[in-house]
Amino acid sequence: MRFIGLAAVAAAIIFSAPALAQSVADVNGRIDNVLGDHAQYEAAITAFQQAVVAGSREDVAAFVRYPIVVSVGGSKQTIRSAASFVKNYDAVMTADIVAAIENQKYQDLFVNDQGVMFGNGQAWLNGICLDKSCGQFVVKVVTLQHAQ
Repeated sequence: MRFIGLAAVAAAIIFSAPALAQSVADVNGRIDNVLGDHAQYEAAITAFQQAVVAGSREDVAAFVRYPIVVSVGGSKQTIRSAASFVKNYDAVMTADIVAAIENQKYQDLFVNDQGVMFGNGQAWLNGICLDKSCGQFVVKVVTLQHAQ
C-alpha cells in the first residue's frame, strides 16, 4: 500500500514536470486563447521591459492605464495622469517592482483572464478595449504593487 502511494507521487512529479517548463510558444498560445493577439502583447511586454530597464520615466508612464492605484510610502494613492506618474516615479517604481519587471523572462510569464503577470504580481498588463466589441485593444499596465 505504501509503495503504491509513493509510486503515485513519483508519477505525478514526473508527468507534471514538463508542464512547469513553458516555452515562448506555450505563453503565446495561452495569451491567444485567453487574452487575444499574442503579437500585440509580446511587443508591449518587450517595450515595457526595455523602458523600465532604461529608466525612461515618460516611456514607462505611457504604458500605464490611468487612473491607477499604487502604494506610495506605504499608503494607497491614485495616480490620474502620466505627468503625475513621472513626478512620483521613484516612489511608485520601487526596487522590488523594477527588479521583477527587469528579471521576468517571457517564457515564464503567468497568464490568466486578468492579464499577464510579472514576478509575483508586482506588475500586470492587460488589454484595454478601444471599442464595444473589443475588436481593437491596447496593452497597458493595469497593476503595480509590491509582491503579495
